[in-house]
Amino acid sequence: MKFAELGLNKALLKAIDDSGYEEATPIQAETIPLVMQGLDVIGQAQTGTGKTAAFGLPILDKIDMDNPNVQALIVSPTRELAIQTQEELYRLGKHEHARVQVVYGGADIRRQINSLKNHPQIVVGTPGRLLDHINRKTVRLDHVKTLVLDEADEMLDMGFVDDIESIIKQVPEERQTLLFSATMPDKIKRIGVQFMKEPHEVRIKAKELTTDLVDQFYVKSREYEKFDLMTRLFDVQDPDLTIVFGRAKRRVDELSKGLEARGYNAAGIHGDLTQQRRSQILKQFRDGNLDILVATDVAARGLDISGVTHVYNYDIPQDPESYVHRIGRTGRAGHHGTSLTFVTPNEMDYLREIEKLTKVRMLPLKPPSADEAFAGQLSAAENKVADLVKATDTSKFDKEATELLDHYEAEELVAALLSNLTPGDEHDVPVHITPERPLPNRHGGRGGNRGGHGHGGYRGGNNSRNGRNNRYSRERENGNRGRFDHKTGSRNGSNNGSRNGGGSRSNSNNRGGSKHGYSINHK
Repeated sequence: MKFAELGLNKALLKAIDDSGYEEATPIQAETIPLVMQGLDVIGQAQTGTGKTAAFGLPILDKIDMDNPNVQALIVSPTRELAIQTQEELYRLGKHEHARVQVVYGGADIRRQINSLKNHPQIVVGTPGRLLDHINRKTVRLDHVKTLVLDEADEMLDMGFVDDIESIIKQVPEERQTLLFSATMPDKIKRIGVQFMKEPHEVRIKAKELTTDLVDQFYVKSREYEKFDLMTRLFDVQDPDLTIVFGRAKRRVDELSKGLEARGYNAAGIHGDLTQQRRSQILKQFRDGNLDILVATDVAARGLDISGVTHVYNYDIPQDPESYVHRIGRTGRAGHHGTSLTFVTPNEMDYLREIEKLTKVRMLPLKPPSADEAFAGQLSAAENKVADLVKATDTSKFDKEATELLDHYEAEELVAALLSNLTPGDEHDVPVHITPERPLPNRHGGRGGNRGGHGHGGYRGGNNSRNGRNNRYSRERENGNRGRFDHKTGSRNGSNNGSRNGGGSRSNSNNRGGSKHGYSINHK
């Protein structure tokens, strides 16, 4: 469905056109007409399906630009999602000159208070910081006409249920309420019954959530093999823009440092980083100045980054829904993507549960050998040479080139160049990856780990699911320690850390294929 068919005003249609969007996604096509009618809506949608525009466009359409009061409130579970929602609403409302303000913890509250004095019509915020502003009376919600609860299941998991109820009580009863969630547990349904008026449900089927544009593979491997296998796959697949998911904060730190040591242009994000550092890393990734982003699920929740070609699940998620969230980072806007999940032998039951949810059979992938990985490195080097030749005015170097050819054979010069562009000593850099405790056997029941000792999963750890002690925790990423040496595997990098030396990436056109001999094993 075209956006022009949804009854939006001309200023919004112009902003949509500026953004390069053509047709509405399923969640947008179904949700926007309902919101325009003033109805309450419960929408099941993951990040990446376009849900921000699904509620943002009709909200912007109905905003009274002459009214200085807060007319719409959007509650988000994390700072990253809140910031990205504010940025998206700002882009969509730029021709209307809509005023949108974001508030979140970990930032100077005085600066936020000053910004709120500019009378934003839309406020986006995390629960804890919103309550702070409400208690300080720096945010008044008595004129709010639309309330949005975004990623509601995540907010409940993070222990925000009491905060959400406190915020809702500050909003007029005569309002429109929109709730979005990737899953629909009973707690979400109870919120719908308690705080919404005859909500209309919009559900995107699992088949649509996972998208046909993502090729899904898995590699069966032992824990200690994962890192080497992953780096070999990087060398062969030569992904343009990659997200690697790890199960715990420690895991993210070790993976990102290990990849950097091997010469990859990589960095990691998790909840222990400062907001400034996280924003800096995400900007580098969005701008294409960082090739590999390593992240935990919670830190990556809500990230809207276009151009991601590959998602590597270094650790298989315990919840199938988390898998859907992860692979939704690629295969967007009509572009093809690849996901690859590493699975230890005792985790195969989790993979089958994911397949049941997505209704897609993952294909087993035989990892490349060291020789095949080296062939991939050489191929990448050849592409870099081709790009370098195209970008160089060779006539400036005719004299020097002739002198070099007088002293060396052409093959020697080319070989030296290729050697410079492929891994050197980095190939032998030892990398230490602390093993994660395996996920509990599904046949033995997962419940034994849900409230007890953490195993690095999403439901383990010592955090109370809805307790006040968990209120301001943005991460639930515990792990168990134990060490082993992990050697071999390699990756080249230039002096500035960029994989392609000159900052440009080469497109290898071998997404999940067999460019250098590694093969797909069909069962």
